[in-house]
Amino acid sequence: MAATRRSARVTLAPVNVVVGDEELLVDRAVRALINVAGETNPGAADPAIEGAEVHDLAAGRLTPGDLIELTSPSLFSVRRVVVIRSAQDLGKDLAAEITAYAANPAEDVSLVVVHAGGAKGKALLDGLVKTKANRIDCPKPTRPGERIDFIRGEIRTAGRTITESAARGLLDAVGNDLRELASACGQLAADTTGTIDDEIVARYHRGRAEVSGFNVADRAIEGNSGDALEQLRWALAVGTSPVLITSALAQGLRALAKVGGAPRGLRGPALAKELGMPPWKVDRVRQQLRGWNAEGVAQATQVVAETDAQVKGGGADPAYALERAIHAIIAARAPRR
Repeated sequence: MAATRRSARVTLAPVNVVVGDEELLVDRAVRALINVAGETNPGAADPAIEGAEVHDLAAGRLTPGDLIELTSPSLFSVRRVVVIRSAQDLGKDLAAEITAYAANPAEDVSLVVVHAGGAKGKALLDGLVKTKANRIDCPKPTRPGERIDFIRGEIRTAGRTITESAARGLLDAVGNDLRELASACGQLAADTTGTIDDEIVARYHRGRAEVSGFNVADRAIEGNSGDALEQLRWALAVGTSPVLITSALAQGLRALAKVGGAPRGLRGPALAKELGMPPWKVDRVRQQLRGWNAEGVAQATQVVAETDAQVKGGGADPAYALERAIHAIIAARAPRR
């Protein structure tokens, strides 16, 4: 992922399509392409001309005929980059215009089409791929292990190393937002020396872990009502979205169900591979399983589903709904007599 920062490792073509819905990774890929265009600018030898001429447009600002104007020959022989964002939102006529252009692109112009992927606007994406457009995929890290890999990549790009437990602690402290993770990695790399370990992460981020939705979920699943409610109120106070907290609760309960239902004969790395979880996550969930049974997990999962609907507009007070959910989850966890 960090490779998108280095223009030397990015291939620029007359037509490029950047695919993904993770804003940070997409922005880096687009910036890398623009940097390459600047380095290969025919007018770069002229000190009065720096970099490339860039036109960066959202799909909603594009009208019929704009693409022809934007890609017309330059009087100053300057390489031009035309970026079209959120291309999946384009109507059929504009999508057809872009596809037709991609089949016969202009010289000294690089078109960069940003598409979120998925079903919406898929005809445009398929059409660009058929024209042999340069496709750059920016997959979003969805699993904790992938986010830890992202952290390691950020630190490695900065010329530093980080221990696995420190990377895990940083993820717990900062949360899943890649921009915040990248910023935190940059700060640690710039302000410290040597290998980044648990002590360094704690020194810079002590307290932030307590506002993570995942930590709210962990405390609730572990049956610690006081800490869970305290961290919930703190998280909401600093602007954590209630939707992210219900998502963390749901993920925590799904992890309980997966580990609880895993084949009994599997252990260690084999179990982690079977479940699609990093080993440290499996160990943590196995500890959290104490006091839970299948009935309790199902009951708590239903509570979270109802709470998710409430915080997305179905209820009047998301904070109250979350507090009730925590109480209900802890009640579901209590051992049956």
